[in-house]
Amino acid sequence: MSALQSPDTLLNILRDTVVALVRRDGPDLSARQLGVFLTCYLNDGGHTVRGLSADLHVSKPAITRALDRLGELELARRKVDPADRRSILVQRTVKGAALMRDLRHIMAEASKKIAAGTQEAPRRAANG
Repeated sequence: MSALQSPDTLLNILRDTVVALVRRDGPDLSARQLGVFLTCYLNDGGHTVRGLSADLHVSKPAITRALDRLGELELARRKVDPADRRSILVQRTVKGAALMRDLRHIMAEASKKIAAGTQEAPRRAANG
């Protein structure tokens, strides 16, 4: 995937990805839940409610609600930080790793489809 893709191309990849997620069996994630999920899975480190709140510029109660839902879906879990028992760490799960693998596949397919469509358009115009 090119680092210099246009905003419209990126938006089309996002749209195709969201549509594919909506069409799947099972529950959908809200934008906030997906943002928390992706932050936990794409950024290494021990994630805490406080840290996620600061990273995403969202209130701690909103992060807590998102983590509650991610926990219900077994996409993330919380564990007491052994170094600071007042702090809760967010951990990845096997089910969450599987969703990340699916997301990567869905986005790669969307990117290929859009790239193929943009390559066909000039050919059609030239042959038209």
